[in-house]
Amino acid sequence: MVTGNSITLKRLRTAVWLYLILLIFEGALRKWVLPGLSNPLLIVRDPIAIYILFVSRMKGILKFNPYSFWMILIGCFGIITALLQGHGNLMVAIYGARIFIIHFPLMFAIAEIFTIQDVIRYGKVLLWISLPMTALIIAQFFSPQSAFVNRGVGGDMSGAGFSGALGYYRPPGTFSFTTGTSLFYGLVAAYVFYFWFNSFLINRFLLITSTVCLLFAVPFSISRTLLFEVFLSTAFMTVSVWYRPNYLKRIAIGIIIFLAVFYLIENQGFFSTGTEVFTARFTSANESEGGLNSVFMDRFLGGMVYAVENAPNMPFFGYGLGMGTNAGAQMLTGKVTFLIAEQEWGRVIGEMGLLMGFIIIIVRIAFGISTLSKGIRELKLKNALPWMLLSFGFIQILQGQWGQPTNLGFSIISGGLVLAAFNKPEDEDEEEEILAEEVVKTDEE
Repeated sequence: MVTGNSITLKRLRTAVWLYLILLIFEGALRKWVLPGLSNPLLIVRDPIAIYILFVSRMKGILKFNPYSFWMILIGCFGIITALLQGHGNLMVAIYGARIFIIHFPLMFAIAEIFTIQDVIRYGKVLLWISLPMTALIIAQFFSPQSAFVNRGVGGDMSGAGFSGALGYYRPPGTFSFTTGTSLFYGLVAAYVFYFWFNSFLINRFLLITSTVCLLFAVPFSISRTLLFEVFLSTAFMTVSVWYRPNYLKRIAIGIIIFLAVFYLIENQGFFSTGTEVFTARFTSANESEGGLNSVFMDRFLGGMVYAVENAPNMPFFGYGLGMGTNAGAQMLTGKVTFLIAEQEWGRVIGEMGLLMGFIIIIVRIAFGISTLSKGIRELKLKNALPWMLLSFGFIQILQGQWGQPTNLGFSIISGGLVLAAFNKPEDEDEEEEILAEEVVKTDEE
């Protein structure tokens, strides 16, 4: 983190916190609070991102980095090609370019503004939010789509739930669409596992309760993606224990609590309903999509294989930046649809063509591998925070679906939190001095 004017840093930190909170609650604003402003609220975080970038750049806080350089260059060039050889709609092109010009560089600004203590504080806030969020998704799960809790964007009375199984719908929580629920709990899972490593950093009641909420969220979200994200966090946790054997005791306690809670609730009527629906959804979806291998390869590769195979049939510079986003499709056709591809890498190549599309993909891969390797080094140096955040953030950096605002927000936030977690602790106050002492005690165990 760059040391700068303290007042400026405080203002920027407040702006980052506002971006983080709006990411979770902008869907609620669009559905329940200000439904008449649902379209403008779609980009409510953009002005905040612009403010953060402008001030941090002017004050010398945000420095040049090659990843942002290539993204901004491709974003600018993509506007030109979209107008000259693509769809020809300036607003759609700008909407697509903002991903690379505004939001992607924001990750690096967050890394310079946030301390590692800020990253930990945000984790605590997420865990507190997970408590009412879990109650909300359970209420949405059991309520009809006509109920207020299931109201859609713009006050849509048909509901915001998405097809699940056995007559139940996937709940969106406070988000505009159900993917927000899986992304939220995916990030919560990364923090829950981290705090079990470092339980002295957090209230024990909060840690246990949020762990139980995560257990409830998996079946009631009816989300295979969330289950996959929890498995990833488990795998990263296993690697952490390999490097830090003293973590084993804490993890054992967490597993015992988890199994005890599961034993107590597995036969409860409402929970068994959730698991039954989730199992039915898991089975039917895998069968219709060709099994687990097909699903994993298609999702992990982000549709790149399909996009490469169809590249000869595409214009060299693609169909135009922004055309593959839902908002771009609505501006072009009047309805929300996938004009290019549902998966991320297929969308990128379809929008910008094979050359520019591959540059974007290579930048994302290079950045993802760089953070992953640095996360391993930090883990060896006794800092497990970035490593556990990468259990969620690595896939988001690599091929998170940036064409959708909520997905984009979680990708940018997870990347920024990972980078900020590499920062060294600062002894700004007595609380941080106590934290440093606790870290020493942990290492001595």
